[in-house]
Amino acid sequence: MKSRELQNLGIPKGDNIRLAAGLCRDARDVGMKKSAIRKTVKAIVEDPASFMEDPFWKDLAEAIGGAIALASPFVPREEPAPWKQWGDDLEESAVQQMKNACELPVSVAGALMPDAHVGYGLPIGGVLGTENAVIPYAVGVDIACRMKMTVLDMPVSALARNTNTLIRALEQETRFGIGASFRQQYRRDHEVMEKDWSVSPITQRNRDKAWKQLGTSGSGNHFVEYGIFVLEQDDLGLEAGEYLAIMSHSGSRGVGASVASHYSRLAMAMHPELPKHLRHLSWLDMDSEAGQEYWAAMNLMGEYAAANHACIHDSMLKSLKASALLQLENHHNFCWKEVHDGKELYVHRKGATPAGAGELGIIPGSMASPAFVVRGKGETSSLQSAAHGAGRVMSRKQAKSTFSWKDVERELEEKGVTLLSAGLDEVPGVYKDIHKVMQEQSDLVETVARFEPKLVKMAPPGERPED
Repeated sequence: MKSRELQNLGIPKGDNIRLAAGLCRDARDVGMKKSAIRKTVKAIVEDPASFMEDPFWKDLAEAIGGAIALASPFVPREEPAPWKQWGDDLEESAVQQMKNACELPVSVAGALMPDAHVGYGLPIGGVLGTENAVIPYAVGVDIACRMKMTVLDMPVSALARNTNTLIRALEQETRFGIGASFRQQYRRDHEVMEKDWSVSPITQRNRDKAWKQLGTSGSGNHFVEYGIFVLEQDDLGLEAGEYLAIMSHSGSRGVGASVASHYSRLAMAMHPELPKHLRHLSWLDMDSEAGQEYWAAMNLMGEYAAANHACIHDSMLKSLKASALLQLENHHNFCWKEVHDGKELYVHRKGATPAGAGELGIIPGSMASPAFVVRGKGETSSLQSAAHGAGRVMSRKQAKSTFSWKDVERELEEKGVTLLSAGLDEVPGVYKDIHKVMQEQSDLVETVARFEPKLVKMAPPGERPED
């Protein structure tokens, strides 16, 4: 196909023409008709994203996508999208990331939670509503990371009288660490594995890996722990009192990270016009095939993460020969399609908890401080969101050079906490005061109950975090 014909089809001049001409010759050599080649080239020009995974045409699709974006230089907003902050001592770099996010042309509104700290693109604790666009890095790497709590029909006294039984159930029924998985004969069974995993080439080729990791807890700040669930007054279908409970925190494991990595790179390739400080906030249009593909993959990861927790809790209940009196869960690192002020938005909550009116959630502290079961107040200025935890006050590297196990063990003993395993980068001192965080968001949620951790397991020391 000649250069002028390729230009007429929309191929930009220069290297793109040469690349397209070579691919067209290759296509002809393998028997593709000229009419089909013309139709394909035209389709690539109209929607390069839909060919990014095509083994034959992907190089041309990437080149054209970049050329089109560069031809439309970034034009900053006249005014940033409105946003509001909770907490008065947030690190300036996290605040700046929130300001950056509100420069995007697709941004409509934002909010910054009191547990905020720096992340990739959007800060952890950042909430961003966009119009007809989804931002993979504003969802996060550990897609649909979630909290789950099960209140058991076992007495609190089991913590002291049946400690070994509790530990055995925890350590046998889940796995911790990078690449943690179950061998073939011990794989968990859940209907999520019968879903359509072909919604994305990433989920399709990682299905077996996901099945191996189903029911595992990973590394970083992920945990499974027993504790005392304290209900001050009758609520949640339970009488006031103290109960034994299990609480877990983990997400979509390796396959979720692969989805995040692939579509983040794809979004950045499609928006080379963005300045460096906005690059990790590259978005996918929801009218595009890539946007729809990511949306389907993200939602599948949400179902997978929920199944992950279900497998952990169900298998532990079975091991303990116990029943659930109550189960609660909520997730973060996700994007929801919601209506705010009469407008349909894609609301990204990266390390932030949904807090619609009456909506229940779980907000953890640390291994030595309580978690809180909360009920959302539906505050519109926060896009009906709240913090997802206490929030870090230092990096993992700094934590390892700041704390010693001797001091940490003394603190845990004073709090009555038994730690089975964890790294120094997850000790109590790396987190903010959860009571202060809860006070700073009292207009967003009301406390319903609290959970006091007593028997805690995280990934062993030396594991690289996944979240």
